[in-house]
Amino acid sequence: MVKQVNIFFLVLCGLIFSGPVMGQDLHFSQYFNSPLLINPANAGFIPDADYRIGAHYRNQWSNIMSAPYKTMSAFADAQLFRNHIENGWMGIGATILRDEAGSGSLRSTKIYGSLAYHQMLGLSSLVSAGFNIGWANKQINLSNLKFPDQFDGKFFDNSLPTSVILTNQSTSYLDVQAGMNYAYFPQENVFINAGYSIWHVNRPRETFFADQTNAGRIPMRHTAFVNGIFKVHDRVIINPNIYFSTQANATELVFGMNSNYNLSEFGEKQLIAGLYYRLGDAIVPMAGFQVGNLSLTFSYDVTMSNLNKFNNYRGAGELSIIKKGFYPENVDRASLCPKF
Repeated sequence: MVKQVNIFFLVLCGLIFSGPVMGQDLHFSQYFNSPLLINPANAGFIPDADYRIGAHYRNQWSNIMSAPYKTMSAFADAQLFRNHIENGWMGIGATILRDEAGSGSLRSTKIYGSLAYHQMLGLSSLVSAGFNIGWANKQINLSNLKFPDQFDGKFFDNSLPTSVILTNQSTSYLDVQAGMNYAYFPQENVFINAGYSIWHVNRPRETFFADQTNAGRIPMRHTAFVNGIFKVHDRVIINPNIYFSTQANATELVFGMNSNYNLSEFGEKQLIAGLYYRLGDAIVPMAGFQVGNLSLTFSYDVTMSNLNKFNNYRGAGELSIIKKGFYPENVDRASLCPKF
């Protein structure tokens, strides 16, 4: 069975590289724990802190592929001039994303810098807008690739000639994103947030083939999300989320909820648990804990699509860690969202 799956992915890889390579964006199931990869307006959009630092790791299809997909990211963002701009502040952030995919050793490296502005509207709402500019690079190991015309009926034979000619083993480009957010918090136990962003605004070109006028242009990706934070009990805060993204002919819809359970008097220790569903693909249970301003969350994609016949329902594991904090002069600042 594993051999059949490997052949399937090799054929798929060959089909992909038999034409211009179109960029497909990476994603995390715990998308809400990688805020700068969802919307550049999230830079400095931190209702319960002044700054945050985070890291994320995803390992996918390790049980059916000798070279599983591995995605890693790290980010940091902070609020600036909160005490100098009336009812507003600036946000800055940076993100590094690294991905290694499949037997072709396709490696992606992306570095983004984000800038946003946040303005209070009265006492119970906030609007934000931001953008980021990044550098992206993709590299591939040609010696590990196999193409459909190298299949002899039983096996892929690298000694056979192929009609596929990849001119470059590396491609780089400048990437631009933009987005906006709105938050509504009518009382201390209610926080609602919605956002929309457009990725690849400049439609950069990504291809390993010889230059062609319009070939390899990355299609723009449109992303929208809505989430809420509600304190429903002295010891329970719930966080329902819904996320939708579309790029070219691909769409992704994820929805679910996680909750924090207070184990201490003032929320110094919390349990985290949740369940999400990616439509037509997987259910994603998650669990974690928070100690002070440090949270650690693990999730696992349980495959529900037809692919479960090959991977035995084992999709991808993810681990995220986030640290938040206040500047020394702001330790007593009130949170905009519910907290223990």
